[in-house]
Amino acid sequence: MMTFVMFGKYTIEGLKGMSAERTASAVDVIKQCGGKVEQMFATLGEHDLVFVLSFPSLEDAMKCSVVLTRMTGIAFTTAPAVPVEKFDQMMSGI
Repeated sequence: MMTFVMFGKYTIEGLKGMSAERTASAVDVIKQCGGKVEQMFATLGEHDLVFVLSFPSLEDAMKCSVVLTRMTGIAFTTAPAVPVEKFDQMMSGI
């Protein structure tokens, strides 16, 4: 499984549907896309939501990001992430 960080920004439409039920539905969609929720945060500042998720592939993560945006009206940006230790190993040969 690969780790991804998904950043969400509420739109006017996204704010209208805010609920614990929608959050549960979002978790179900993530699972249907082959993903696993590691952590979910509501934040202040540039992003309103930050999710740490695991997916089998980049394609699965991209699909889920689009499906969640369509479903919730929240604008999501998704980025792959690697542990710093792995990053250090990757960069050691440069």
